[in-house]
Amino acid sequence: MSLRNHQSLRANMTGYAFISPFIVGFLAFTLIPMFISLYLSFTSYNLFTPPKWIGLGNFEKMFTSDPKYWNSIRVTFTYVLVGVPLRLVFALFVAMILNTKSRMVGTYRTMYYLPSIIGGSVAVSIMWRNIFSNDGIVNSLLSALGATPVKWFGDPNASLTMLITLSVWQFGSSMLIFLAGLKNISVEMYEASSVDGASPVRKFFSITLPLLSPIILFNLIMQTISAFMTFVPAYVISKGEGGPMDGTMLHSLYLFRQAFMFSNMGYAAAMAWVMLIMIAILTAILFLTSKYWVFYETEKGR
Repeated sequence: MSLRNHQSLRANMTGYAFISPFIVGFLAFTLIPMFISLYLSFTSYNLFTPPKWIGLGNFEKMFTSDPKYWNSIRVTFTYVLVGVPLRLVFALFVAMILNTKSRMVGTYRTMYYLPSIIGGSVAVSIMWRNIFSNDGIVNSLLSALGATPVKWFGDPNASLTMLITLSVWQFGSSMLIFLAGLKNISVEMYEASSVDGASPVRKFFSITLPLLSPIILFNLIMQTISAFMTFVPAYVISKGEGGPMDGTMLHSLYLFRQAFMFSNMGYAAAMAWVMLIMIAILTAILFLTSKYWVFYETEKGR
């Protein structure tokens, strides 16, 4: 072996050594478990006995004889279709406010980002439950304003609204990404539009939104996937029951209950794969429709 080949081999082995932790972790904790769960989705498995092959039995039960599953799908899609747009709108609104020259703007950005860091934690979910309790801050404010207090934990629609409000509150990561996009929009474009007499609303719809559309697409996809995987808030707020009347029974919570409370691991694995397929289809739809509403500065970006 020549010296050059030896040095090349040594450099390659060094590179493989550096990336080996990721490769091992990906195989051990992602790829192999995915194939195992795919196999289990076609079996009846309760953790205590060997898996028994039942073919499409889990999927047949899911689609034909489990009304709670369809309710979890309805609740999850309501949560996603309402919560994600509200979160993105609020994130963009705050990003535009923070895209100004201010001495304290760095502090403000940090404060607004904090909910995204701690928003999915158990402590914050407990805090949210206390805020919306019968004698919590929200009902106290409603009483002070002369409105009727809401039974947040007695009405399924009110409970889901509470969950959606918590998801909107966790807008910090999207806000920072929007803020980075706003920083990249040339000031000259706004100045030129001002010379032409464009109003702030016209500037927003003619300049800001088109140039931010690729970032809106990215945030929309990432936040949609994240919303489908929401678990901790629903579990803590409903105390693991998904109540009232299954009003907060998100798909992830129902999957957890089937797997670890009822020991239906095969059924839970089938549910996980169906949700994966749903997320993949929605993501594909967003990508396919993006050519109609996402603007790129060059034709090559399309």
